[in-house]
Amino acid sequence: MSDSIEKGDRVSWNTPQGRTTGVVKERRVKDFEFDGQKFTASDDEPTYIVESEKSSAEAAHKGSALRKLKSD
Repeated sequence: MSDSIEKGDRVSWNTPQGRTTGVVKERRVKDFEFDGQKFTASDDEPTYIVESEKSSAEAAHKGSALRKLKSD
């Protein structure tokens, strides 16, 4: 699924409070640190920075955790 996710796509993912939605801000393919946590990323398994539509908070997620939503 992550191969089809691009910057600007609307996606959803699970949180402890339930499913939430947001927009992909960035695609990372090299290891990085975000919000005090270390993440691994590669061309084969990119990590995405997403912004929550509800809170505007940003988070990093593997493509496998994201579900691309259909365009309106």
